[in-house]
Amino acid sequence: MSRAHAERGQATVELIALLPVLVALALLLWQAVVAGQAMWLAGSAAREAARARAVGADPARAARSVLPASLARGLAVARDGDGVTVRLRIPSVVGRARLGTITARSRLDPQA
Repeated sequence: MSRAHAERGQATVELIALLPVLVALALLLWQAVVAGQAMWLAGSAAREAARARAVGADPARAARSVLPASLARGLAVARDGDGVTVRLRIPSVVGRARLGTITARSRLDPQA
């Protein structure tokens, strides 16, 4: 039997063995993207809530208006001195794992 014939199918076996690692890596990268988006949107929600508070509107409603439904479910808005603090749960890409929260704070002077 020739050497080429003996190694036939080796690349397929290696690819199949590597697939779970590639899938796990892709999920980790996607989770990092989702966490980054949550951080970005937490800042936007905090600014919108502070803007609403400055004009006498409801900060929680304003913060919720800039978030997608998946993030709005984990939203907590609190008045913090003269500002507003927004807390969001980081959504999990797989399952219902608790990955922590992101906190953002913003402040605007009251508008007359």
